[in-house]
Amino acid sequence: MRFGVLGPLAVWTAEGTPVRVPEAKVRALLAVLLVHAGRVVSADRLVEDLWGERPPANPAAALQHKVWQLRRAIGAELVESRPPGYLLRVEPGALDADRFTSLLDRGDPAGALALWRGPVLADFPDAGFARGYADRLAEARLTAIEDLAQARLSAGEPVLAELTPLVREHPLRERLRALHLRALYLAGRQAEALTSYAELRERLAEDLGADPGPELAAVHQAILRQDPGLTRRGNLPAPLTGLIGRDTDRAEVSALLRSARLVTLTGPGGVGKTTLALATAAQESFVDGVWLVELAGHGPAVEEAVSVALGVREDVPSADRLLDAVRGRRMLLVLDNCEHVLEPAAALAQRLLRAAPDLRVLATSREALGLAGETQHLVRPLATEHAVELFAARAPGFRLTPDNAGTVAAICARLDGLPLAVELAATRVRVLGVDELAARLDDRFRLLNTGHRGAPSRQRTLRAMIDWSWELLTAAERLVLSRLAVHAEGCTLAAAEAVCAGDGVRPEEVLDLLSRLVDRSLVTGGPRYRLLESVAAYCLEKLAEAGELDAVRQRHRGYYLALAEQAELHGAGQRCWLDGLDRETANLHRALAGAQADLALRLTDALAWYWFLRGRFTEAVRAFDLALSAPGGDPVRRGRIQSWRTGFQSLAGAPPTDLSTSDSRTGWLLGYALLGKGEPAISERLNSAALAEFEATGDRWGEAAALSTRAAQALLHGDLAAMHRDATRSVELFAQLDDHWGQAQATGELAQLAEITGDYPAAARLHREGLRSAEELGLWTAVTAKLAGLGRIALLTGDLTEAADLHQRALEVAVRHGNTAGEQFAEVGLGLLARRQGRLDEAEAHLRRWVDWCREVDGGPGLALILTELGFIAEQRGDPASALALHTESHELAQKIGDPRAIALTEEGLAGAYAATDPALAATLLGRATATRAALGAPLPPAERGDVDRIERIIRAASR
Repeated sequence: MRFGVLGPLAVWTAEGTPVRVPEAKVRALLAVLLVHAGRVVSADRLVEDLWGERPPANPAAALQHKVWQLRRAIGAELVESRPPGYLLRVEPGALDADRFTSLLDRGDPAGALALWRGPVLADFPDAGFARGYADRLAEARLTAIEDLAQARLSAGEPVLAELTPLVREHPLRERLRALHLRALYLAGRQAEALTSYAELRERLAEDLGADPGPELAAVHQAILRQDPGLTRRGNLPAPLTGLIGRDTDRAEVSALLRSARLVTLTGPGGVGKTTLALATAAQESFVDGVWLVELAGHGPAVEEAVSVALGVREDVPSADRLLDAVRGRRMLLVLDNCEHVLEPAAALAQRLLRAAPDLRVLATSREALGLAGETQHLVRPLATEHAVELFAARAPGFRLTPDNAGTVAAICARLDGLPLAVELAATRVRVLGVDELAARLDDRFRLLNTGHRGAPSRQRTLRAMIDWSWELLTAAERLVLSRLAVHAEGCTLAAAEAVCAGDGVRPEEVLDLLSRLVDRSLVTGGPRYRLLESVAAYCLEKLAEAGELDAVRQRHRGYYLALAEQAELHGAGQRCWLDGLDRETANLHRALAGAQADLALRLTDALAWYWFLRGRFTEAVRAFDLALSAPGGDPVRRGRIQSWRTGFQSLAGAPPTDLSTSDSRTGWLLGYALLGKGEPAISERLNSAALAEFEATGDRWGEAAALSTRAAQALLHGDLAAMHRDATRSVELFAQLDDHWGQAQATGELAQLAEITGDYPAAARLHREGLRSAEELGLWTAVTAKLAGLGRIALLTGDLTEAADLHQRALEVAVRHGNTAGEQFAEVGLGLLARRQGRLDEAEAHLRRWVDWCREVDGGPGLALILTELGFIAEQRGDPASALALHTESHELAQKIGDPRAIALTEEGLAGAYAATDPALAATLLGRATATRAALGAPLPPAERGDVDRIERIIRAASR
């Protein structure tokens, strides 16, 4: 029985007589079983596909009845009952969809397309069970049409009429459009081809926001250049690998083709005849093309194979259509593997050569064709030096060294320099290594039986492939390989020794076993040992099957907990440890996943400062939440993790939900996080308590950190002397500890102090020192702050180009690393710059983007600055009401905070709001601001006098 799905559902007897299948539901049942031909379809699935959401009262009985009807129609033996459902037995080649695929695999798209009678299962257009199946076949059909069109174009046949309606039906299909462009060009319709390309480019841009792909763009460019390559004909495949050791042979064969019409490359199997023929043919130039005919799988049907390769249409009414196709053509025909069909190949070659005087034939065969005028070229095995070169080129990841060169040469010599054997041996280096490969060559036919095509069953699936590699390993190697799989993104030798040893593997054995696994290419070599993802998944299954998975994962967690707890991130080893923890980020996350409470709490506690230094605040909060979600654990450590979480939550830009702290370090962090966020009293209380405890316990690092924070708090009070004192002492302590983060932090306070007092060169120098340290350590939060600080200095000194560049760099770093506060700082700087350059709309856009965020998170001097700047913008636009509202809000906020500099700035803003209507009050406000700045020793920077000068002019004018 034969079945058809390439069109309406059809059934025929072996003789071709149609078989009637009655009733729609029975036909639907057959269609579902054909979609899953050879596989069991569950009864539940069949009921759903046949009746959908309206099943019969007794689905099982109804289905059984339909199965009975189908069996009566096509034969009971074809519909098998197999739990949990039914299976349709379909003999090989009995389903037209299978024949279609087979013909495509054989390189016969014309024959494959001839099987189609219409859309797939056309009588079930809306059936969900057929949709994916039909889509896949329809795509394969369209690809076959393209393949055939390409062959016919290369043969010089017109295909424009067939392609034009397809292009209308699939306007965005680029390969189809590229063929259509070529067809138009070859038909002399270049202008239409260019118009078609332009239309597609416009539609791609409008519909998909994309440009034409490289293949289509290349055809377009070729048409513009009128590239002769557009008319180049042939079907030679692109070479996948280079030709090695055959330069002399290629030159000799090329010379023979200039003097002889039939050249045959002879030699033993596997010597490389086909490779040499294709490489030679690829460099030949024939007006009517170079055509490859692969005869190995065609049996005696040589003429049919040549016709398919040349794209000769079977509907041409001529018994000698193939001769007609080559007659008068100047072409090269490559007949590959003639030894399988020697007599018909020789006969056809003779007929073709007699019919086409300008035809050349290059044949490959283990023996000559035996025709008059034939010239032979004997392809010999490679010399040892070239065989070694080939081996090295074909062995993935292998490097030829003086130590292994002798062994490789011995392998090649034992394989007689036959390229195929050498290449097959090279593929085994990944598993065996050269020494073991050489030792196993006594069993070469078992060893070298896996090629790239027609592979044996053990390489037909991913699992089968890895099964085979697994079977080659010793018990100890399997243990090490499977245990390595619990790592994420590789591991060090130390980690491998800690995790893989035990229960059958001694620690001192791990290195040797790892080395053997590297030699087998199951593991990528050190200093980090990695498994391919598929291999790792396979090995995890093996661990689970052996009941080892939980124990090995626990060893993994224990190792990475110890690593995190011994990391010293507060001193001289900071950079080394940061780099090391960066490399192990994936393993640290994996160790945390699924960990019990005590281990999870300890691990996140150990990693808290690492996350801080890297500016990964949100990641830290997620990790803390994960650790806290595990029930149980030490209550003291749980409280500490909760405190860390509160601090990091504030650093990430969210208001803190709990201000309680468990110890001085977490208390300091929360005080630091709240600095400048509208809660100065809370920040100072937390920092003061932490500082007292640090001093009492002799925690010099903690003391340095708290002093740096207190320096920043002193600035909010306008106490520049205290700021200088604390920041200087903090720098000294951090320097003694060789803590580069701390030095960058404290010098930042000194840089800000230098800026405030007008010592801009000192401020820039200090910021650049901090920037160098921050960049070296990858402290991206600090990098953002230093770049923005330098941008501020450039703005104050009038270098607006430099200011723009530095603030933009700061913004990019902040965005790249998810630093919201840094992003706000940098963009506000861009807003200040834009206003000073008169770009008010751009300035307002920069500033307004952060108003709501600052109201919720900052609430400190940053918000006061933004509101004042927006007030100045409103003034400059002539909107006094908005200006007054903004300046009033900013002034009230500054007074609440108590920052004298913020108060002075907002008083200047209010002066601007009142200047025209109440010049006396405006003058008073300006006077108070000037006095405040003078008392602080923080005069208004010359570059910032523009607003005050403008306001003074308005006051004078209004007072006249």
